[in-house]
Amino acid sequence: MRIDILGKPESGQRCERTLENVRQALEQTGVEAEVHLYRDRRKMIDHRVYVTPALVIDDSVRVAGRIPEIKEIISMLAERPRYHKRMQQVA
Repeated sequence: MRIDILGKPESGQRCERTLENVRQALEQTGVEAEVHLYRDRRKMIDHRVYVTPALVIDDSVRVAGRIPEIKEIISMLAERPRYHKRMQQVA
């Protein structure tokens, strides 16, 4: 699973808080994922995101313009097919 956080170069705290929430959600669920923080306008335009921060999970923009809560991120992670496969292996 790949999680990208997109932000403007001058946006500081909002992107960092989003990154912290993502890390806590991954820790609580035990899901392994690549997490990248981009502060690049070109990357934002490529994903058609114009407000920051934006949360992109597996190349799908899930949240833009606000900081998602940890519970919300966990529910987004639970929707991914790889998460279901992992949970079946555990059970």
